[in-house]
Amino acid sequence: MPELKEETAQNVVNYVDGLKEQLVKSRRDFHMHPELGFLEYRTTSLIVSELREAGYEVLTGKDACKEDARMGLPSEEDDKAAIARAIEEGADAEFVKSIAGGHTGAVAIMRNGEGPVIGMRFDIDCLPLNETTAEGHFPADHGFTSKHPASMHACGHDAHITMGLGVAKAMAALKDQWSGTLKILFQPAEEGVRGAQAMVEAGHVDDVDIMLGQHVWPHAFEEFDFAPGSGGALATSKFDVDFKGLAAHASGAPEKGKNALLAACTAVLNLYAISRHSGGSTRVSVGKLQAGDTRNIVAEHAHFEMEVRGENTEINQYMADRARTVVKAAAEMYECDFTMEKMGEAISLESDPELMDEIAKAGEAVGIRPKNPQWEEMTASEDYSYMMKRVQENGGKASLMLFFTPSKVGLHSVDFSVDESVLVKGVKVFTATAMAYMPSK
Repeated sequence: MPELKEETAQNVVNYVDGLKEQLVKSRRDFHMHPELGFLEYRTTSLIVSELREAGYEVLTGKDACKEDARMGLPSEEDDKAAIARAIEEGADAEFVKSIAGGHTGAVAIMRNGEGPVIGMRFDIDCLPLNETTAEGHFPADHGFTSKHPASMHACGHDAHITMGLGVAKAMAALKDQWSGTLKILFQPAEEGVRGAQAMVEAGHVDDVDIMLGQHVWPHAFEEFDFAPGSGGALATSKFDVDFKGLAAHASGAPEKGKNALLAACTAVLNLYAISRHSGGSTRVSVGKLQAGDTRNIVAEHAHFEMEVRGENTEINQYMADRARTVVKAAAEMYECDFTMEKMGEAISLESDPELMDEIAKAGEAVGIRPKNPQWEEMTASEDYSYMMKRVQENGGKASLMLFFTPSKVGLHSVDFSVDESVLVKGVKVFTATAMAYMPSK
């Protein structure tokens, strides 16, 4: 059975409390320099530097993520621009160039004698939003809003990165008090659920016995600090859809055209008409639509970005299959060609009850209050689910914790910001849980 000695718990508290100012400084730096999925060059460079300084073996580039398992890669133009900006903002130039082409992310490994393998996941990318600079927004009031247009840590990944580095430092500093192997995965491209599969397919969690992940979670709870586990996350599939028609003069020869705009509009309307599933909740969303060139030309091209979700993996697959049927039928109706490219995917997840119990005990031992009941519903989607599934299928246990942070707005809002007290709480719980499962021999 896992066991956390009282002395070890106190050592965790003392060490992590000493990191507080450093954690806040780190979080604010990452917040000011957000980077989109598979473009996290500066972020990865800083992460790797700190991990190596702490004594970790670090896997990067193609060793961190399986190249052909990545989804939704940025354009070559965007990649080059992101690399140049990262170097200008202090990233190691030689290192960044070595991971060009979207090979971001890192895996830290510390082998510390016999014992179980504990895995942890922290996501590192941002969202394509312009952060508010209005008075009352905490980063604006304290001078650390995003420096990058249309890029913002509106989902708290700046806090996630910081927690991951804090845990890495704590585990390294206290390595005489645990025994086993620690793996910390700094995952790129969680937004759009594009990056986790690449790390799973690279084999990084195949030998993991206990897998820990987390997300900051806006919540009104004041009597609790975190939920030891979660579930109910919707499975999802993300697609980019393109229609190719034939341009023609809209007045002089409309019959000669093949209208990609109408094909796209027909598809969008009928996607929202997909029959819902009796087995559970479903969702469909088209968030972006672009078509045509000008008012008097039959639109030759159209592009839209969509997603479906389902209460479980099977229901999501039903929605994805129906969506493909709708898109194909709309293309045929207007005699257009079409492509439907999968840009991201996640499956449903459920945390293991036994692991939640042990996480709750570890949290209490270091003064972080677990929610009772321990499980909290998570209605978003998370590609960490692939890591959980692989570990659970191999006989291990996995959980996705939720760390509560007061906020007047939800995740993915231009004025979202974490309460920085969550940083120390997260580091303490991760470190204490790992040490409970890896007591020193």
